[in-house]
Amino acid sequence: MTPDPLDVNRQLEAALAGVAAAFRGMTAHPLESNCECHWGSAEELTLLKTPDIPLDDDLLQRTYWLGDWTYHGPLLRRILPQVTRGLVTGQVEPIGGLERNFTRGRWREWPVTQRDAVLAFLDAWWLHVLVEPEAKVAAHEALKFLAEVSVQVTPWLTTWAGLLTHPIAARRLAMAVDDWMYDLLGDALPWRSEHDGTDWCPTLSSWVLRHAPRVLREQDASAELQDDVRRLALPFDDRWDR
Repeated sequence: MTPDPLDVNRQLEAALAGVAAAFRGMTAHPLESNCECHWGSAEELTLLKTPDIPLDDDLLQRTYWLGDWTYHGPLLRRILPQVTRGLVTGQVEPIGGLERNFTRGRWREWPVTQRDAVLAFLDAWWLHVLVEPEAKVAAHEALKFLAEVSVQVTPWLTTWAGLLTHPIAARRLAMAVDDWMYDLLGDALPWRSEHDGTDWCPTLSSWVLRHAPRVLREQDASAELQDDVRRLALPFDDRWDR
């Protein structure tokens, strides 16, 4: 499948607009608080309790990086319109705190309109990351975020597999495999998860073995990387005899 770039952009913009509409008027919980010495001032906290006022980049980053909020759901709903657009522009980092706030905010239990808006954005952003030449987030970093916030890895891999005839999606798979191989050869997930994703590592390894060999050949990947993938197919102890 080779998606039309215009369709990808339209889908993403529609998803961003959907998030903006679904979370318009949201505020942090009235009783939310945080330490002024390591987060920010009382005036900045007041901004989080005021709807629809854009936060500057520094305040937004401090807010989504921290995990010690009390009322995660309302806080995340307050900042989601800016967070989603920031993921697209590269102003928001997907890993390093934001994914924890999604988990603690229990977004999958939100009202259906809000939940569907988040899902539509995640789907559209993933497609954008995989095929847009100017995407600001590496595909393997986006996958970590998506797996953590959705507590599943297979649907995102399935989407990626369906796009591997697209040269950019294929190139990003080669980059991802290079990033993952050290951990996968040790039967370890290539990121630290907050979830009991015990099947994620074997799922990812199987997916790499199924799709990476052809892509790596076509991308002229190094002989070392291609050999690492071949070793991944061996029983664990045999991998280190070569």
